[in-house]
Amino acid sequence: PAHGLCPHTDGEGVGEPRFYLLTKESSETFGFCLHEELACQGHVIRQIELGGVAQRRGLQDGDRLLQVNGHFVDHMDHLRVVQKIKASGNQVLLAVLDGDSYETAKSLGRDLSRMLPDDIRPRLCHVTRDKSGFGFSVSCPEGTKGTFQLSVLQDGPADRAGVPPGSWLLELNGDSVKSYSHTQLTKKLKQSGNKVTLLVASSAVEEFYRLRGLRVTAALADTSRLPFKVRELHLVKGPAGYGFLLKEDDCSSGGVGQFLWDVDVGLPAEQAGMREGDRVLAVNGESIEGLDHEQTVHRIRAREDQVTLLVIDPAGDQFYHSVGFGGMVLLCL
Repeated sequence: PAHGLCPHTDGEGVGEPRFYLLTKESSETFGFCLHEELACQGHVIRQIELGGVAQRRGLQDGDRLLQVNGHFVDHMDHLRVVQKIKASGNQVLLAVLDGDSYETAKSLGRDLSRMLPDDIRPRLCHVTRDKSGFGFSVSCPEGTKGTFQLSVLQDGPADRAGVPPGSWLLELNGDSVKSYSHTQLTKKLKQSGNKVTLLVASSAVEEFYRLRGLRVTAALADTSRLPFKVRELHLVKGPAGYGFLLKEDDCSSGGVGQFLWDVDVGLPAEQAGMREGDRVLAVNGESIEGLDHEQTVHRIRAREDQVTLLVIDPAGDQFYHSVGFGGMVLLCL
């Protein structure tokens, strides 16, 4: 089924934005191209692949892209928007407006960002227990499974970690709670030790997804309150090169990754903030997920005298994998 609402129009002929959650296999594309055209304003959906993910979900030729994973993009540089989509990995949430409505809204001077909800992202929160506990309690309708609402203690650990009062619990430490009973959830919380990672959605966000038949996932979450951050390093090559080695190795969380080692003191890599053991997530804004060592090196050398790397340290890498984040999803953090 198409993951979107039927477009309604107002009195001036402007339809409402439609939302689509596109999910693909690693070997697939999303089945469309994003164009920047002289004759059309905005980021234009084109070349929709017959039978592809985009067509199956209902995207239309000429639709204008307004949001990527909850971020308004109509005002952004085209290349940056393309990179945001590529960085989404195998799942992306798009908000679009049909071409006629877009042109009409522009001609009327409408602020397109005001046509969209303020915040449609669930939230990932990492809560550290103090002597009073985690600072939240859980209620569940009697006789049901998987429906848990959180009461949050003001100024307690959960509140400080950004858990909204009255929010709904969706995942605990990377695992869905959909099949949990209240007793099972309580047991899981006790087994979590002093730290727990929650995927939560406010009532408004939960309703937004439910009304549109969309599944809320950690890949779409606001992660700004989490303790580990990805870092962007911009390196300009000096006379002695960049000053680091790239090695392929096993990730502590499983799979194979590309890691940075032998960072030379005083050379561009160290000056940019590179640390030994950092794992490379992207080169020049594009994910290296699925690339081998040789292909990654080729990407780094594609621009002769400079390169931008997105990296994460080992502790952060292990943490995000523990809550179900793959490498490409980290590009959106």
